[in-house]
Amino acid sequence: MTYKAEYIWIDGTLPTAKLRSKTRILADGAELPIWGFDGSSTNQAEGHASDRVLKPVSSFPDPIRGGDDVLVMCEVFDIDGTPHESNTRAALREVAEKFAAQESLFGIEQEYTFFQGSRPLGFPEGGYPAPQGGYYCGVGADEIFGRPVVEKHLENCLAAGLGISGINAEVMPGQWEFQVGPLSPLEVSDHLWVARWLLYRTAEDFGVSATLDPKPAKGDWNGAGAHTNFSTKAMREGYEAIVEAAESLGRDDKPLEHIKNYGIGVEARLTGAHETAPWNEYSYGVSNRGASVRIPWQVEVDQKGYIEDRRPNANMDPYVVTRLMVDTCGTALEKAGLV
Repeated sequence: MTYKAEYIWIDGTLPTAKLRSKTRILADGAELPIWGFDGSSTNQAEGHASDRVLKPVSSFPDPIRGGDDVLVMCEVFDIDGTPHESNTRAALREVAEKFAAQESLFGIEQEYTFFQGSRPLGFPEGGYPAPQGGYYCGVGADEIFGRPVVEKHLENCLAAGLGISGINAEVMPGQWEFQVGPLSPLEVSDHLWVARWLLYRTAEDFGVSATLDPKPAKGDWNGAGAHTNFSTKAMREGYEAIVEAAESLGRDDKPLEHIKNYGIGVEARLTGAHETAPWNEYSYGVSNRGASVRIPWQVEVDQKGYIEDRRPNANMDPYVVTRLMVDTCGTALEKAGLV
């Protein structure tokens, strides 16, 4: 007897990487082996030396094929055993280990938009729908588009054992969100990438596509982000650490370092309108969705909890965003003696 293993990896496409996957048939009981692929076809090698290596790092039940089949998240390595330059997970592993004692947790809100042809799902041909307002968390066929795909994606994520914590319709027709976490940095990133793969694969069966474009419709429409909620053990126990973490993200060159690594096209989304702060100005505030970083009102009341970085784009790499936040906030909390 055999089972199917769908090896999933992140390619080298710039400026925004794509997901790739292929199937391997394995004997029942066999461990997941390393595997290879043609890096010259994924922007990860040249043709004269094209072999690249897939190393399994996490696996999940395959909700589409069922049975004993699995989805396998992989890191990409060169044949000499070093992480490929596109392997952003490797750098996160080092930072997560360095600050492991702080017990960082993340919850990521992944927004995305369904397209049918060249238009967002729900946009009429040759025109525009009614202005945004009633679509967010709405109900009814006149305001909600794509719910069957969303519900099937949720079922698939839960069947795969992913840490999905919710879904909701967003502010534009055809725009939705799912949330992953709270989980550790490596876990939340692995789960988010696999959830993205399942989103694309589920949408295939409905004849629609899903995009993480941060500004899928020009004009007076909200963009698509990946608001990133973050806490450490100290932040979950006291408000001083909350303030220090928020302050640290705005010090020195940190705002620019983060922004330039929060997804391509961030300037088009972070305009200061549509519940965003300007991309080139850093701010934080309690219950302020127009700030770069929001401290939820309940956190101020409880004097402990988490912060929400509202700057990451929908197309951000979670391995990069979680690494930056753990490193920046973790370093500051250590220096302030708040660990």
